[in-house]
Amino acid sequence: MSETTPPAGTRGAVDLSSVAGLTAPSAATAGSGMPAGPVPGQPPAARPAVPGGLVVEVTANNLQEALNRTLQVPGVLVLWGSAYSATRELLDTVVSVAASLEGRVLVLSADLSASPELLQVFQPLLVQAFGQPSVPATFGLLQGQPVPLFPGIQPEAEVRAVIDQLLQAAVQNGIAGRVELEPVEGAEDDALPPLHEAAFQAIERGDFAGAAAAYEQALAENPKDHDAELGLAQVGLMQRTAGVDLTAARAAAAADPADVDAACVVADLDVFGGHVEDAFARLLDLVRTSDGADRDKARTHLLELFAVVGNHDERVRKGRTALMSALF
Repeated sequence: MSETTPPAGTRGAVDLSSVAGLTAPSAATAGSGMPAGPVPGQPPAARPAVPGGLVVEVTANNLQEALNRTLQVPGVLVLWGSAYSATRELLDTVVSVAASLEGRVLVLSADLSASPELLQVFQPLLVQAFGQPSVPATFGLLQGQPVPLFPGIQPEAEVRAVIDQLLQAAVQNGIAGRVELEPVEGAEDDALPPLHEAAFQAIERGDFAGAAAAYEQALAENPKDHDAELGLAQVGLMQRTAGVDLTAARAAAAADPADVDAACVVADLDVFGGHVEDAFARLLDLVRTSDGADRDKARTHLLELFAVVGNHDERVRKGRTALMSALF
């Protein structure tokens, strides 16, 4: 297989379109098409230390079983090839981000070098999603259904932002299960604090009030518990959007663009659905054009949504800068 120049936005991608017939390579053909394994003489890339159970190695034999695991837990499918070390960079980045999310997402790793028969399965999906069959490529999986995320290698900040949006969409569709993780071998016990664990369990039951109470108690015991602060903000968003009719809410906001209450409802729904910039822009416009109590309500609600998304997010940093400009 020859490497071709990938299109913009697909840094590190390897084009698979030259694989004639998409047949598994033999010893005689391993030099052309998709190689059967790692390049001879090259040591395997170091794998990040991750909890057991976080990553599923997908093969033709367990593909359906792996997809079924995303019925309850959101999944991220990474298509890569161990014969091309650069493609491993993307997998490691996705795994690193997933490891920080404490079981909220399952990673499915499909090494098309080790299991070339999977190329026949995924080639149509790659072409439909990104225009050509190249690796690495990343898809979200919600109840077994693939959602194109991005081709090529992306920086960690971009990967994290995309996975955050996938998780928001998953929760909106009632997919909020967690992977049962095993401790990292040799690592210290990193079990969640009891109140955080209680909050997570309450969320899985749909008991948002119970989750909020657990986070509030955690903050009462430790006002610097930033994870509890973020969790409380996110639970508040879940409470506000539960049962809201999206069509009716958008119609109300469109009927009266100056209605701050209606705008706040739609902004909540936008953040919940992953349209963070749209939510921020809607409320920033109201901060600029309204005054008095309405202006303060829009500003306060925007700050609440900043807390939901998290200060680590670049969109929040830009939103805060825009808010300061709008206020002064």
